[in-house]
Amino acid sequence: MAEQTTADPTFSPALVSVSSPSPPKKENASPVDSKLTELNESRAELLNRILNLKQDLQSWRGKLDTQVQVYREELSGLKKTLNLEVEQLREQDDVSASLKTPGLQDDSKDSKEQMVTEETVEARLTDENAKEAEH
Repeated sequence: MAEQTTADPTFSPALVSVSSPSPPKKENASPVDSKLTELNESRAELLNRILNLKQDLQSWRGKLDTQVQVYREELSGLKKTLNLEVEQLREQDDVSASLKTPGLQDDSKDSKEQMVTEETVEARLTDENAKEAEH
């Protein structure tokens, strides 16, 4: 079998010695290994920072969603209250209009004030509806 090994053209002692790692390659590998280690550490730090930022963003978004919901509920309550007040003012206006008899009293000043009040309330309602529609 020894004859076959030496007769084999692919086997040569020179190839065996060349393929074995030489000491200079180990020295060159050390800076590369340290650089790879440094890069891996840096990558791990960046990944950790990204994960922390992602958690912060999710927390911030949750708080923001909660606050938006609170504001919507408050606006809804204010809108209901305002609608009730408008309805009461209209009922008062209807009652005062039905109690008035033509020619006996001059309530033009009171009716003008009532009209201005109703227009103000309706303008507020319109503003509230527009704001709610935006959200």
